[in-house]
Amino acid sequence: MPRKSATGNIRAGIGGWTFEPWRGVFYPDGLPHSQELPYASHHLATIEVNGTYYRTQKPATFASWAKESPDNFVFSLKGPRYTTNRRVLAEAGESVSRFIDSGITELGAKLGPLLWQFAPTKKFDEADFAAFLDLLPAKVGGHNLKHVVEPRHPSFCTPEFIELARKKSVAIVFADHATYPAIADVTADFVYARLQKGDDSIPTAYKPKALGQWAERAKVWASGSVPQDIPTIDPKNKPPHKSRDVFVYFIHEGKVRAPAAAMAFQELVSPAGKTGKPRA
Repeated sequence: MPRKSATGNIRAGIGGWTFEPWRGVFYPDGLPHSQELPYASHHLATIEVNGTYYRTQKPATFASWAKESPDNFVFSLKGPRYTTNRRVLAEAGESVSRFIDSGITELGAKLGPLLWQFAPTKKFDEADFAAFLDLLPAKVGGHNLKHVVEPRHPSFCTPEFIELARKKSVAIVFADHATYPAIADVTADFVYARLQKGDDSIPTAYKPKALGQWAERAKVWASGSVPQDIPTIDPKNKPPHKSRDVFVYFIHEGKVRAPAAAMAFQELVSPAGKTGKPRA
């Protein structure tokens, strides 16, 4: 299960649970498609849902996901592309509201961070981005919401962006990616990392040494500090030292080995491993 101590929880997971090449590699041969989520959620601590990026889900769908997963599981939901893929982000209010009101609270305590992902061509406009962050509600239906943004243009590598995100208590994705900016500044009460340099020729996507390094970094984040071996954009302004939950997703191009990477990583930060038996 996720690492629990005086520090924050560390959860490792993957993107989605429906991927045909996982059958016979992660999923047992012959496992019914209807049992993929129950199986995945009993072997992993979290899943980043990509389906919400492409289409609006129904409340009954979120309720079924909650029912099919164990109590300690967490879903991260990717915000709709129609919200973030626009010239003027300040005009996204209706789209944000439609997503927030689509039934996400049916997940209950399993509702994790909401990820707002931007196109690699989207440049940083301080006023417009501030207006967008103002559209993100802190609560819905009595549920506190955690928001995380993933800018993928180098113009976001500026102290002004870090200050803005920190002011709004919105996390910034740390992307381990070949071209996207790696922003390690902590701006919220949780940390969200997407590790995207995995290689399917390696059984655990990342080599053991690299996986160990990421596990140690996650522990540092969870303890309330910032890893010293990852440069930050605004080193002069450090976040308050307090424990934080950490979400780490393995999402590389081939992604066949992503589940193995997440399970190996979880074992490094939580030696007891996941609890609960997979459903056949």
